[in-house]
Amino acid sequence: MTATDNQARTRRTIDVLWRMESAKVVAVLARMLGGDISLAEELAQDALVTALEQWPDKGIPDNPGAWLMATAKNRAIDRLRHGKLAEEKHAQIARELDEQQQARAEDHIAALDDDIGDDLLRLMFTACHPALSREAQVALTLRLLGGLTTEEIARAFLVPEPTIAQRIVRAKRTLAEANVAFELPRGEDRASRLASVLDVIYLVFNEGYAATAGEDWMRPALCEEALRLGRILAELAPHDAEVHGLVALMEIQASRLHARSDKDGTPILLLEQNRAHWDWLLVERGLKALARAEKLGQDRSTYQLQAAIAACHARARRAEETDWARIAALYAELAQIAPSPIVELNGAVAIAMAFGPQAGLDLVDRLVAEPALRNYQFLPAVRGDLLEKLGRFDEACAEFERASELTRNAREQRLMRERAEQCSRSATRIH
Repeated sequence: MTATDNQARTRRTIDVLWRMESAKVVAVLARMLGGDISLAEELAQDALVTALEQWPDKGIPDNPGAWLMATAKNRAIDRLRHGKLAEEKHAQIARELDEQQQARAEDHIAALDDDIGDDLLRLMFTACHPALSREAQVALTLRLLGGLTTEEIARAFLVPEPTIAQRIVRAKRTLAEANVAFELPRGEDRASRLASVLDVIYLVFNEGYAATAGEDWMRPALCEEALRLGRILAELAPHDAEVHGLVALMEIQASRLHARSDKDGTPILLLEQNRAHWDWLLVERGLKALARAEKLGQDRSTYQLQAAIAACHARARRAEETDWARIAALYAELAQIAPSPIVELNGAVAIAMAFGPQAGLDLVDRLVAEPALRNYQFLPAVRGDLLEKLGRFDEACAEFERASELTRNAREQRLMRERAEQCSRSATRIH
């Protein structure tokens, strides 16, 4: 391997590591700096730049995550010692760091946690402050905790990238100007932010379950992080049905991760998966969480309904045993309380499975002109699938080609192109 190849490999490793560790680094720095998120991001980026400068020549440390964290903390310590931060807490930490060894000082900083003891959760609730709009809350938290780029967030929201960039910048400015405390809220304040936190956790999970861009079909580390945060929230809000509904949904969805691709990373669609490879322990956990949510006796809300849909798949040991009529009914119920074109699209798929591809296509065709779905790759993918089942191969080919052009995920692109080629061959045989 040449030196250039080695450097490229190291840079790829750093990129993957940063995806996994950046949220933790920013969260810890934000606590140290009294909630200054912008400064925390800046210092975390400094640590990343240092890694990019040193590791290609010196090699990757034995514990690269700890190296990044230590380097970033040192940047924060230097800023606390020599900067112009005037808060008493910062000054106290700086004095203690001058008097103690660095390791002892870091133990002191870590001891400042509250009852949850989780910087990531604290960062999430801070980013979901009511001073921000819901859109800004979710975008900022995805950026900070999900490690997503503005492009990835924009695609998740189906809005232009500059819009997301502006939301994030304005959100940081608003938090700074409001002098928002970096703490876990309690009582009614905590409850008021919970809906946004749930939305963020699920969007992070979704990015892990089906990566927006890049070479990987999935990013399991994001799913694991979202599940961890969801489980913490379930302990924090034991009587909230929606929290348990979200946890149920993620547990069941995560159970399929090992069956969603082959050894080469090629995607395997739901109906083609070997269900013996599903994690049935996670399925059991999910079904128990769903039962807990239903036992609370509250009206079924969005995550409960989505979990109920996932449970229909989980209870079918073979794909042909899936109760598609039940799933279609659940999507109809979901559309009543949380109407969206994406819910309608998913409902159309269920209708097609329950009552035939033409019934589904009739519904999908009504969504073609929907502005929010104009650049949504799953619309042409679904339409192509239904057209293929109806034997309209030329049209299906064009839809799969369009889906491949819209997605930024390399695995998904290849899958759509393969399906387009398959339809093209089928059309040729007919002609």
